[in-house]
Amino acid sequence: MTDPAPERVDWSRWTVVLLKPDCLERDLVDAVLERVSTEIALIVVERVTVADWQIFVHYWDLLAYRHRLDVDVAACLRDRYVGHDVVVALGYSATPGVDTATRVRALLGDFDPSTAEPGTIRADLGNDSLAAARREHRLVDNLIHTSDDVTAAARDFHTWFGGHRAADLLRPPATADRPEVPTP
Repeated sequence: MTDPAPERVDWSRWTVVLLKPDCLERDLVDAVLERVSTEIALIVVERVTVADWQIFVHYWDLLAYRHRLDVDVAACLRDRYVGHDVVVALGYSATPGVDTATRVRALLGDFDPSTAEPGTIRADLGNDSLAAARREHRLVDNLIHTSDDVTAAARDFHTWFGGHRAADLLRPPATADRPEVPTP
């Protein structure tokens, strides 16, 4: 099937959720997805072994601004992600006029779990801090990422699911049941 024309996809209704290696290592996938599914319908949930190109496309902004960070961003991304499993989920909001990515980002909390607001996923379930990551010259472990905005939602979809799957996946759900997470 072909990719639907970009003008026909309302990316404001879609987001891609990435459960990071630390989320899988700590066996928090179900707990995190359950919280996310209170805000949006999860259309598909897949376990993916990360390829080099995927993580560099996904975190292009960290690479572009690497001079502002005190770590070797490329090496950290390769070490933490490449060859490791993550769980990716495609989320949809049926509420018209709601920016789905912004809605889910509010649920995540600040990127630094130690400063995230109580009640957010990173505050409640996170166990790392930016201070610890800096001391150890690494990127912070913060469990989860979601698309930043509509542009990122489109890019994230193509990065993690592939444009060839757009016609099959980018449809509003018939039900809001959460798909099962495949086990390794």
